[in-house]
Formats: sequence, structure tokens, C-alpha cells
Amino acid sequence: MRKLITLLIIAVGGLAIAACGGGASDHATIEIHYSSFVQKEVEVPAGVPVSITLKNEDPIEHEWIVGTAEVHERHRTGTEPFHGTIPTEVTVPAFQTRVTTITFDHPGDLQYICHLPGHEQYGMVGTLRVVEG
Repeated sequence: MRKLITLLIIAVGGLAIAACGGGASDHATIEIHYSSFVQKEVEVPAGVPVSITLKNEDPIEHEWIVGTAEVHERHRTGTEPFHGTIPTEVTVPAFQTRVTTITFDHPGDLQYICHLPGHEQYGMVGTLRVVEG
């Protein structure tokens, strides 16, 4: 009987957690490993500051650029060697972590890409889904 009650408590607790979770979060972590974004899709709420932690576990530098198709086209042909002042454009040195805070005004999907030579073609692309908060 004790085992049955324990299982019931675990099941009810799991349902409660499932009912409360699963939505967009005001913080996210995106890890970079083997020249790839580990988290290929991240969901964040619109209209609130979102803290994004970028962890580069590679022995080489990467960048994290999030934005519209126009933003990415500019970076594909641009000459900006380092990003550090715009929250949606972050350089992440080898074996380091950077944190950026961004408020996304409108729901929608944005891509995040590393535009260093060959990295986008290698698949260093993800989707940031902005949902109603």
C-alpha cells in the first residue's frame, strides 16, 4: 500500500509540473559545441527582458547573431570582426560564456546564426521563437 501511495504522489506531482511548465522562459541557455548550437530551437516571451546565456565549449571563437533575414544578409557580407555593443550580436570567445539581455517586441520566429566563414554552411543555425508573454 505504501508503494502505491508513493507512486500516486509521484504521478500527481508530475502532472502538476507538466501543467505549469513548458511555456516560454525569460531566460535561456544556448551552448556551442563542435561548431554547432546544441539548442536548435529556443522559445522566449515577447515584451519582457530575456536573459540569454551563450556558452562556447569550443576551442575557437563563435558569434551569435539573432534577427531578421535582412540582418543576416548584412552579416553574411559584412566586415564586423567583433560584436560587443549590440545585444542581438554577440562574439563568444573560445571556452567562454557571454550573457545578453534582449526584449523582443513582437511574436515570431527569428534565426540565430554564426556568420564566421563556413559556420552557417556547416549548420550553425537555430530558431528563436518569440511567443505572446
